[in-house]
Amino acid sequence: MASTGGKIDDATAEISTDIIDSNHELSEPKPNQTEASLEGASQLVFFLPWPPNAHRRAIDMGSSGEVEEKLQRPLLGDGGEGHGVSGQLESILSDESLPWARRMWAATAVEMRLLLRLAAPAVLVYMINYLMSMSTQIFSGHLGTLELAAASLGNTGIQVFAYGLMLGMGSAVETLCGQAYGAHKYDMLGVYLQRSTVLLMATGIPLAVLYAFSRPILVLLGESPEIARAAAVFVYGLIPQIFAYAANFPIQKFMQAQSIMAPSAYISAATLVVHLVLSYLVVYQFGLGLLGASLMLSASWWVIVAAQFVYIVTSRRCRLTWTGFSVLAFSGLPEFFKLSLASAVMLCLETWYFQILVLIAGLLKDPEMALASLSVCMTISGWVFMMSVGFNAAASVRVSNELGAGNPKSAAFSVVVVTVMSFVLSVIISLIILLCRDYISYIFTDGEDVAAAVSKLTPLLVLTLILNGIQPVLSGVAVGCGWQAFVAYVNVGCYYIVGIPLGCLLGFYFDLGAAGIWSGMIGGTLMQTLILVWVTFRTNWNREVEEAMKRLNKWEDKTPLLAD
Repeated sequence: MASTGGKIDDATAEISTDIIDSNHELSEPKPNQTEASLEGASQLVFFLPWPPNAHRRAIDMGSSGEVEEKLQRPLLGDGGEGHGVSGQLESILSDESLPWARRMWAATAVEMRLLLRLAAPAVLVYMINYLMSMSTQIFSGHLGTLELAAASLGNTGIQVFAYGLMLGMGSAVETLCGQAYGAHKYDMLGVYLQRSTVLLMATGIPLAVLYAFSRPILVLLGESPEIARAAAVFVYGLIPQIFAYAANFPIQKFMQAQSIMAPSAYISAATLVVHLVLSYLVVYQFGLGLLGASLMLSASWWVIVAAQFVYIVTSRRCRLTWTGFSVLAFSGLPEFFKLSLASAVMLCLETWYFQILVLIAGLLKDPEMALASLSVCMTISGWVFMMSVGFNAAASVRVSNELGAGNPKSAAFSVVVVTVMSFVLSVIISLIILLCRDYISYIFTDGEDVAAAVSKLTPLLVLTLILNGIQPVLSGVAVGCGWQAFVAYVNVGCYYIVGIPLGCLLGFYFDLGAAGIWSGMIGGTLMQTLILVWVTFRTNWNREVEEAMKRLNKWEDKTPLLAD
């Protein structure tokens, strides 16, 4: 190893010197990797070392002490750009002068730092935003069991349909912006943001009409008139939230594609504090009840949207990706809509799946108790699920950036690391919830009957959380690769052809109630997770790089937004 010691300093020094400048400038476009650098990358990194004919980058790794010392330096600058680190990760994975174990150790250290810088703020954003909805449900639940059931049905059964649709359509921005950013086509990010916002705002109009007629729709679906009436009042206050979603998700994905995560976390945290105080006053002190609670939730989402947009317009970190409003936002909408629709179908089928459980539970013999107990479990599941969604975002950004930059080995390696991290955290949280199974429901309601029902359902909740530690992350990989249409087909088969019918069979025919419905639906989730694991394992990452290049060339507008 003595002969290799001299070159590690140059290679690893670039990890810090290319990126950590506090006034970081976006790097100039670099030529794509040659085809030789892609050889052997169709294998996932489980099977490293790479074949002897794999391209060898001109770096050598020095002593382990040198590697560890260099890896202690920041990997991402204040601007969040990781192009330099991305190239170094590909170099480490391609270098065969090192033993497999040392190469994996160095690459894992690099990748974990990248992922933590991405995932930690993203997890905070999603969990804090979900806490706003969760706190609104808690405030409503302490008004009474009927109010808890109504808020659960409105928030978990109705509102989440709009959430899934808007977030899903916004995932098109995640795919295109992530790959464009990796390929240094910065000017296209702002155009993609605006196109997506136009489409989502238009989509919000029919959704608002559905919200306005939520009461007869719920009655038509078989919900009791009393619960439907109260839920409709709650849903009316959520109509402004639809259009906040339409603006928020494209903005959020636009920032995530550039690895700009922390500002959204700060904004969401500050908004949550204000939301909690004002919601308490509106619901209890001013006596506005369910309508006041939902209106405050809508207002809080608009605060987040406004603050994030101000950041984009004023921040130097977005100066090359946001160049102002452009008429190009209204061009190519039909084709953009197709990708957005595929993204929406993929995520909606996923997001709506367990919300259908809540709607079906309203048809059981004791709908009020079933809805109350399931809503507590679903709210906890949804909150923990936001952690996985944060890893989903990190996986999507890492994979799309690496594919856009022509780094197949780095993309494959990132998939492994982020999946393991998310799974381990979900297992830890599941164990904590299992230990607290007899007490968690008292956060939402004072009813002892509800607490007993929740305790019985907790083992199913734990199984759901463990599966959610893997499945959303692999969905993020799918978004990063642009596989939305394929995953949509998988979701239809696993969720709606297997999971829901099996759940209804167990719940109604075998009279297992809510536990039976949930058990059947967990079976569908398990099937979908296994399919995604297999498909990801078999992925040819060389081909994915080529597909990313084709996609960028197809979507790139010929009119430049930046002067030469």
